[in-house]
Amino acid sequence: MPFKEQLIEFMKQEAYKPMTENELAQALNVHAGELDLLLKALNYMEKEGLVVKTRRGRYGIPEKMNLVVGMIEGHPKGYAFLIPENQDIDDIYISREDLNGALHGDKVVVRPKLPARHEGKTEGEVIRILKRASKKVVGTIERDRYFSFVTPDDKRFYYDIFVPKDQTMGAKSGQKVVVKITRWPEKRRNPEGEVIEVLGYEGEKGIDILSIIKKYDLPLEFPKKVLNQLEDIPDEVRQEDLEGREDFRDKKIVTIDGEDAKDLDDAVGVERIQGGYRLGVHIADVSYYVREKSPLDIEAMKRGTSVYLVDRVIPMLPPKLSNGICSLNPRTDRLTMSVVIDFDKDAKVKSYRITPGIIKTCERMTYTEVTKILEENDPDTMKRYEYLVEDFRLMEELAKKLTAKRFSRGSIDFNIEEAKVILDDSGNPVDVVKEERRTANHIIEEFMLAANEVIAEHMYWLKTPFVYRVHEVPDEEKMFSLREFLYNLGYTIKGIKNIKPKALQEILEKVKGRSEERVVNTVLLRSLKRARYSEENLGHFGLAAHFYTHFTSPIRRYPDLMIHRIIREHLEGRLDAKRQEKLSKIVARVAKISSERERIADEAERESNDLKIAEYMARRIGNIYDGIVSGVTPFGIFVELENTVEGLVHVSNLEDDFYHFDEESITLRGERTGRVFRIGDAVRVRVSKVNVVERQIDFELVNNRGQA
Repeated sequence: MPFKEQLIEFMKQEAYKPMTENELAQALNVHAGELDLLLKALNYMEKEGLVVKTRRGRYGIPEKMNLVVGMIEGHPKGYAFLIPENQDIDDIYISREDLNGALHGDKVVVRPKLPARHEGKTEGEVIRILKRASKKVVGTIERDRYFSFVTPDDKRFYYDIFVPKDQTMGAKSGQKVVVKITRWPEKRRNPEGEVIEVLGYEGEKGIDILSIIKKYDLPLEFPKKVLNQLEDIPDEVRQEDLEGREDFRDKKIVTIDGEDAKDLDDAVGVERIQGGYRLGVHIADVSYYVREKSPLDIEAMKRGTSVYLVDRVIPMLPPKLSNGICSLNPRTDRLTMSVVIDFDKDAKVKSYRITPGIIKTCERMTYTEVTKILEENDPDTMKRYEYLVEDFRLMEELAKKLTAKRFSRGSIDFNIEEAKVILDDSGNPVDVVKEERRTANHIIEEFMLAANEVIAEHMYWLKTPFVYRVHEVPDEEKMFSLREFLYNLGYTIKGIKNIKPKALQEILEKVKGRSEERVVNTVLLRSLKRARYSEENLGHFGLAAHFYTHFTSPIRRYPDLMIHRIIREHLEGRLDAKRQEKLSKIVARVAKISSERERIADEAERESNDLKIAEYMARRIGNIYDGIVSGVTPFGIFVELENTVEGLVHVSNLEDDFYHFDEESITLRGERTGRVFRIGDAVRVRVSKVNVVERQIDFELVNNRGQA
């Protein structure tokens, strides 16, 4: 057994008390020749937070020493929360004074203190910083005669960074720069750094999105080793690639994606069979081209995911694969990992098979085109795809039954329409629209869910190492807060202490079509835990699924690529005991890295979207819109417009009365007029101010005649 496992097992024993390196070596009967390996293991474990070394040189595991390891989630006001690595431990509040130089995103060790006053959370103090989130920060430089300061774009990094006179790279005041931290903050000392890249002035074309890319350290170029490896990858499927594959080229198979999609990694086909349906889900066989430990594989794992910013995609794989040989382009031979599922007439799985395949899709369909056929009976579109119309109707029939079956077990289906920002050729926002989920979207969603569940359950019962997509049961504390929120809106929720997905699904059904629908959907979603990747099968609460994974997007998600690799090894009979032992360590690492990269990608995507929305609204100062109250706070009301844009009407701008916040009913009530603002109320607002840098939009109320 490796030293890491031996040490953890030994330290978890009830009788264990922290020991020095020599004491541990004696206790574990470590020979002199192995002592160096033991010390390396302890050093690695200390850096990872698996063990903690005391000032007296003794080692113990954090949970037995009243310590918690996790990531700092900073707040612009200076305090922070620790997000523990152990999912069973609640977040810990940390005051600015107790951060001890730790910053947003850092991995730290925290000592919990007495239960706090702050939101009922435990308070803690950072006692050790294990790993800095990043040594690079993006911000705006201000130069003085003798020194300069960089003000970070990310307000959660709440220090200005001191830059010596000779470390500015010639940057001018007001320019965006990337600064490398050379000295970390201390209690009464700002961090120091050196400028390593000058991006340009804030208003210059492309600098806004480039600043976000640099802030999240997203890689714009692929390393030379990766580009060299591309030379060995063919542009077309070769005859020798077909060995051991099932041939689906005679089947009617299509891709259905958005108009602007270039990486087509899933294709589907449905046939009617005796007593039910046969669904084929064909996924790009990326693992055939991206071999384990190759430069392509190492770079893909580092990136973890493709990042979809508002104006561009930063891909996980180079375009030769993502848009070329791996993309299921129309009327072209492509290699797949395929799942063929037979359902009965009620969409219950009767049987399935998993096989490497080869396909040739008949069409590259878009959601819009399929929706025109199924919802609008558009004659031109139906004529163009006449030979596929019945196939699409059969897809719709099966998808509806899959949805009904999923709902019957309690799966939660959120109805939150996302904002899509339309840009012109210069990157300027010209419109903000809702991204609607239509019939075509639902078809693909249901088919991908079905494939993911089949794969997850199949691999689970094989007891092989695997990467699951998990969504754990929500925190009881958050469920109590949700119950209170819903009660104030007139809804009741049952079984808080042992909450079931069906109880939340019933709430979403009740609010459908009402003015508060989007608000309730949003608050309910925020009350749940974040889905993540794990080497353990912990189930998926939101889908009410016992088994779930991500198998269907290996072009843009690394866990899917890893899963394909494991499935291939299983099908080829290569998963012996030695390989499984090695895989156990690999999948744990892949799950951790992929969860972290997904979080970073989500933040970058959201920030780029919010930036362009703020830019769009900044050009519409004075415009009047209808909206609904989406939130009520002591400092004002949030109003959401039809296109999902949200802004604040500050209480100081409610000039007709003095308004008081009622926490119990979540309302603002006028002292003299008795006027009440509550969630879901229809209001009319004027855009009064927009701070693009802060992504803040301010509204003021107007009456029906447009007067404030």
